[in-house]
Amino acid sequence: MRRPPSNGEAASKGPGGWGLWGVQESRRLCCAGHDRCEQALLQIGINMMALPGGHHLDSVTLPGQRLHLMQVDSVQRWMEDLKLMTECECMCVLQAKPISLEEDAQGDLILAGGPGPGDPLQLLLKRGWVISTELRRIGQKLAQDRWARVHSMSVRLTCHARSMVSEYSAVSRNSSKEMGQIEKLLMEKCSELSAVTERCLQVENEHVLKSMKACVSETLSMLGQHFGQLLELALTREVQALVRKIDASDNIYTTESTTGNLFSLTQEGAPLCRIIAKEGGVVALFKICRQDTFRCLYPQALRTLASICCVEEGVHQLEKVDGVLCLADILTDDSHSEATRAEAAAVVAQVTSPHLPVTQHLSSFMESMEEIVTALVKLCQEASSGEVFLLASAALANITFFDTMACEMLLQLNAIRVLLEACSDKQRVDTPYTRDQIVTILANMSVLEQCASDIIQENGVQLIMGMLSEKPRSGTPAEVAACERVQQKAAVTLARLSRDPDVAREAVRLSCMSRLIELCRSPSERNSSDAVLVACLAALRRLAGVCPEGLQDSDFQQLVQPRLVDSFLLCSNMEESFV
Repeated sequence: MRRPPSNGEAASKGPGGWGLWGVQESRRLCCAGHDRCEQALLQIGINMMALPGGHHLDSVTLPGQRLHLMQVDSVQRWMEDLKLMTECECMCVLQAKPISLEEDAQGDLILAGGPGPGDPLQLLLKRGWVISTELRRIGQKLAQDRWARVHSMSVRLTCHARSMVSEYSAVSRNSSKEMGQIEKLLMEKCSELSAVTERCLQVENEHVLKSMKACVSETLSMLGQHFGQLLELALTREVQALVRKIDASDNIYTTESTTGNLFSLTQEGAPLCRIIAKEGGVVALFKICRQDTFRCLYPQALRTLASICCVEEGVHQLEKVDGVLCLADILTDDSHSEATRAEAAAVVAQVTSPHLPVTQHLSSFMESMEEIVTALVKLCQEASSGEVFLLASAALANITFFDTMACEMLLQLNAIRVLLEACSDKQRVDTPYTRDQIVTILANMSVLEQCASDIIQENGVQLIMGMLSEKPRSGTPAEVAACERVQQKAAVTLARLSRDPDVAREAVRLSCMSRLIELCRSPSERNSSDAVLVACLAALRRLAGVCPEGLQDSDFQQLVQPRLVDSFLLCSNMEESFV
């Protein structure tokens, strides 16, 4: 199931495993692990050829008995013994040291099959990933003073760069003068890198090598900059071609294919999303969403828009073309399919994400907020699947961060009843990601005094109590983090609602205090999360202020009476060493 941008998670980096700007984007390149490289290869269609490595050598079977050689020449006897002794020695050495290629040698990257004819985008993505990976590995070997590897990899890098330039020139239209200049600079730096690393192989003086290392590092950095500039220009050119194709097309099949290509590009990461936004991709996609002849393409276009709006440039373009008004029209029009309205909700969730500071200045959103909130609550109520409910509730959760007036609107629309009823429907609410959205809305609404009575009336305290016991079904980091957020926000909601004595007494009656104490004292119950611990301590103290009789003396003395920081240190078992 697709997860929307969560209010509890930082926006994700782009899923592509190659850094678009070469060594300029050092953080992405240095962090690109082997698993992430494999994901990137799958996304852009590279089939890496399996290289031998890590194979276990079958044991050499030695004869159980040696022939008793009598009356045999001593030299011949010694040669027979030597043969067996050598095999034993080889076997022992090979078992102690596994046979495998060097880590970097495993990545002698091969573009199996190559891009199809007339497919410059795939060529750029494949070659771009390979060259970025080579740049990262050369930097690693340079730091280790592995000059032989640095030189061999520099030669290979030159081959890859030359192949990218020649192949792209063959499949693309006439290159611009600027691209030609950067291509020339790139190849000059590649030749310079190969030459200087070859000279380093002949140098033995450490002081000379140290100065030459700085020269190699500077050359490598400049090479990465030229590569990044060239790749940006080439990708910009291809994106421009796609956008022009969408603008000019009135054929539904051509538009569908081109929009699909644009969506695939958005999955390569934020840099490409910025290029698409800058080159008019948002404008072209909203043009599709405003034509009735393309109604069947609305979900695809909206899904692409949601991906582009993960960057500020996309949100700026959306506001310039009155995109919020278009989204409001789609959400409030029941003639649109549920899938279309769900994708529109996903765009709303993205542009209102609290992790994008630009969303706080979406003046056009305020004008349509009431219509959008009403439509989203209705979509939550009528959702036929968990994914639709997830997208709609995520949009509502982000809107409650966007403006406090949204919480009052939700209260008037009986959103608490809609959300709490959905919690008992496994078809709509079946994952911790969805419960994360629900409890976020409840936590933000709980600042309103009127919210407490609605929570009690809808048996909400018991549901919040259940969220304190949220457990992951699998051990995936994403699901574990979602469960932690659910527990934390449930405790925050309980603490805020417990200002009302009726809510506090209901919570005590349902043994919420016992569960909070368990979460405080048992790190395994909260996955050792400090955020959950602080929230639980705050909720426990709020409940103890209303109903102190629900606590044992030891719990009161350790969890309530001391300063919050002292209780936190006690429960988190922080051990300091003064040695």
